[in-house]
Amino acid sequence: MTATTCPALLLSAPSSGQGKTTVTAGLARYHRNQGRTVRVFKTGPDFLDPMILERASGQPVYQLDLWMVGERDCKALLYQAAQEADLILIEGVMGLFDGKPSSADLAGLFGVPILALINAHAMAQTFGAIAHGLAHYRPGLPFAGVLANRVAGPGHAELLAESLPPETRYYGWLPRDGEITLPDRHLGLVQAAEIADLETRLDAVAALIAKTGLAELPPSVPFPAMTVEPLPPLLEGVRIGIAHDMAFAFLYPANLETLRALGAELTFFSPLNDAGLPDVDAVYLPGGYPELHLDTLAENATLRAALHRHHESGKPIYAECGGLLYTLETLADKAGYRAPMLGLLPGHAALQTKLAGLGMQSVELPEGELRGHTFHHSKLETPLHALAHGRRQRDGKPGEAVYRAGRLTASYLHLYFASHPEAAARLFLP
Repeated sequence: MTATTCPALLLSAPSSGQGKTTVTAGLARYHRNQGRTVRVFKTGPDFLDPMILERASGQPVYQLDLWMVGERDCKALLYQAAQEADLILIEGVMGLFDGKPSSADLAGLFGVPILALINAHAMAQTFGAIAHGLAHYRPGLPFAGVLANRVAGPGHAELLAESLPPETRYYGWLPRDGEITLPDRHLGLVQAAEIADLETRLDAVAALIAKTGLAELPPSVPFPAMTVEPLPPLLEGVRIGIAHDMAFAFLYPANLETLRALGAELTFFSPLNDAGLPDVDAVYLPGGYPELHLDTLAENATLRAALHRHHESGKPIYAECGGLLYTLETLADKAGYRAPMLGLLPGHAALQTKLAGLGMQSVELPEGELRGHTFHHSKLETPLHALAHGRRQRDGKPGEAVYRAGRLTASYLHLYFASHPEAAARLFLP
């Protein structure tokens, strides 16, 4: 097999909060409106940005991360996308050079040109210095140019353009406009389904993109051929019930694909709306925002009873982050309001005003080693002893605790199942 070429661009910035998701989503929507098939990827672990990007592009959004996903699977995902897409967009994570591996590492490895998006609010000629630094900090990186964001007007935009060195392409500017800014909360952007006027906002950004250099397709990039071997059918005949609603929505598409590739049959239920549990062999409680739905979750006594019966019969339950909080005795929101949860695990949790956990981690379980990440604003108190602790990718120090009670496994960690499919399968085997 030979390489497949496809126009591609990686959108990055000097830091978080520069508007990467808004611009990437608007760019995807612009080219989709031109009749093109657009595949968007998100660098690093994230659930919220991909929800927006999926709505913008009309295509599922997968993670690309050289540590969590791995170089081989990143290569396979890009090759598959290049075969079907007219344009590949990759939204970077944090700043261009932040993290090990960073967005720059990914762009360099696959030869994807980088567009630097710079929030130019309250800035003039320093814009050029930042652009020059991003372009030249690491020699040899494929650098497409820069786009100015949150610009006051044409005069401001002209000042910014004049500050750039002649070899740096200026793609233009986007205005400071509250009508296109995406709302956020403590874990990041608000979920796509919660933004009533999201389609209007996406089309508004797309209309602005049409006036910039981004209206042109970027250069084509060759993506080398890479296929992934079929997985063993370890979960053949196993029905997994997955919580999925506004309280539990943090699901990697790759996790669902991995479970299906292992032979599992997936069915979905809503802890907010469903009175019962489907006829399943195992349950998956993913992350989300249970703290925003305390009373509704607490009042669903019939589902709570069904999950207790499932647990007491020795059937597997896997719960992560928001799912972990749901399994506890009680959960309190940031205002201090506390409500009863499932009571499958002893302990109580409360939302904090500050970040309580962040970063990539791996964990060695009896089932095998898996990779993932943690990102939460709550703290947990439990008398349970940890089955295992994660290992922080950055410094190797102990990370999040993993708890086990019977066949219930729960942790703050969001695991990426494709990092060790066989280990993931064993978490759900009856």
